Amino acid sequence: MRERERVLARRRLDLEMRPYRRAGLTKKPTNGLLRAVRRALRVPVAEIAGKMGISRSVVFDIEEREPKNSITLRSMSRMAQAMGCKMVYGIVPLGGRTLGEL
Repeated sequence: MRERERVLARRRLDLEMRPYRRAGLTKKPTNGLLRAVRRALRVPVAEIAGKMGISRSVVFDIEEREPKNSITLRSMSRMAQAMGCKMVYGIVPLGGRTLGEL
């Protein structure tokens, strides 16, 4: 019974994570995403800083840490919220494979 539950859980996750698997096929699908979204939405740095209760320089620091993978999920989520967005993330097998294929 346990193995059947695991198979069903993997299938559900594979279905839910399909868009993330596609995104994961690119070299760095989220490289500089915070800055790209901020610029696309034309949200001023000062507005984000005000909503987050931080200085403008900290906003730039957060944006610089993201491509280096030294940003925390909390910081990324807070900045997304300050832009009127929601952060979502996924963990997918390499090469676009499914969990079932692993």
